Amino acid sequence: MKRSNAPRTGSAEIRGARPKIGLALAGGGPLGAIYEIGALCALDEALRGLALTRLAGYVGVSAGGFVAAGLANGMTPRELCAAFIENEADNADLFSPSLLMQPAWSEYFKRAASLPSLSAQAAYQYFVKRRSRMAAFERLGRALPAGLFSGRAMQQRLARIFSEPGRSDDFRQLQRKLVLVATDLDTGQAVPFGQPGLDDVPISLAVQASAALPGLYAPVEIGGRTLVDGALKKTLHASVLLDEGLDLLICLNPLVPFDATHAPRRKVLASNEERIPRLVDGGLPVVLSQTFRSLIHSRLELGMKGYAESHPATDIVLLEPDHRDAELFLASVFSWSQRRALAEHAYQRTRQMLRSQRTSLGETLARHGLSIDHTALDDESRRLLGKPRRGGPRTARALRKLEETLADLESALR
Repeated sequence: MKRSNAPRTGSAEIRGARPKIGLALAGGGPLGAIYEIGALCALDEALRGLALTRLAGYVGVSAGGFVAAGLANGMTPRELCAAFIENEADNADLFSPSLLMQPAWSEYFKRAASLPSLSAQAAYQYFVKRRSRMAAFERLGRALPAGLFSGRAMQQRLARIFSEPGRSDDFRQLQRKLVLVATDLDTGQAVPFGQPGLDDVPISLAVQASAALPGLYAPVEIGGRTLVDGALKKTLHASVLLDEGLDLLICLNPLVPFDATHAPRRKVLASNEERIPRLVDGGLPVVLSQTFRSLIHSRLELGMKGYAESHPATDIVLLEPDHRDAELFLASVFSWSQRRALAEHAYQRTRQMLRSQRTSLGETLARHGLSIDHTALDDESRRLLGKPRRGGPRTARALRKLEETLADLESALR
């Protein structure tokens, strides 16, 4: 957890006004949404005065857009958990994981139909124009689909969920500001749906566009523009809320690079095996995962520094997983089979993080009329899913509490 602790002359506490609090959610595939829902459930319980469905504004990118849209529509973190994680059969808001894995049949058929013409063009380039084989193969490459899966089924399900009484699939009818960011594939520019001039697009369609990860999901056509994942441009796009004059902005980022040199040796959820001592031993998938996370996070760090400089009157709190967290790193970004365990893990680790930084974080929150519910935070029997758990052996509990207290002291001194 990172935050700015400098006194703010523009804070609501000094002005005597109700604080304006915003929430910015980054992407990270289904795993990112699972982490954010678990973390938000922990925050909802532990922070007094923080109503996550009644904030001044929300901005979401990719998977974070789904969560942000739900919150802006009045769905509490627990309701999002019931729909997205628990998948109760009698839940009207049921969101089946299968909706995310629908093949992009229309894309396949369109590309297949173009294959005869492209083959003739490639042959002409090679035999008549005497171009290289590579040039001919590049021409044939246009027959490859622009995405393996379609987000259309997801969009249709979200449209039904957001059309329930008390909700809306229209940005203009929401009581709270909501911005969902996609990227224009042809220009590379950010497209912030929900902003003036871009608020006539259905929220569910904006979620689909913002989460259209290139190569995996087919691009989305809206208003003559070809749109893909909003994370291509920025990780958070928090400035769209900061420009509204917020007092406090809470940011959640689910993907961080893994620090294998300091990770504890223990069993992990993803594989039930000891952690990988060196990431290179994990092969190409692990190397690519670390590379992707490092690129995303380095861009986030630059963005956070820029936000602090451009909006010095706003307190910014960034929550993200521990860089030593092997469970979240080794879990597949598109894993659904372990979503309950991963959501519980995110919930418990967020509670642990809050305990470890309660002193310094409490000072930041107090400037905006918020406080930490220490009774709820210290109740180790609490669980996101299932029955309350036991605290474990007395010695282990004591050591864990000592570690959290020392971390809290270190954070306060820093």
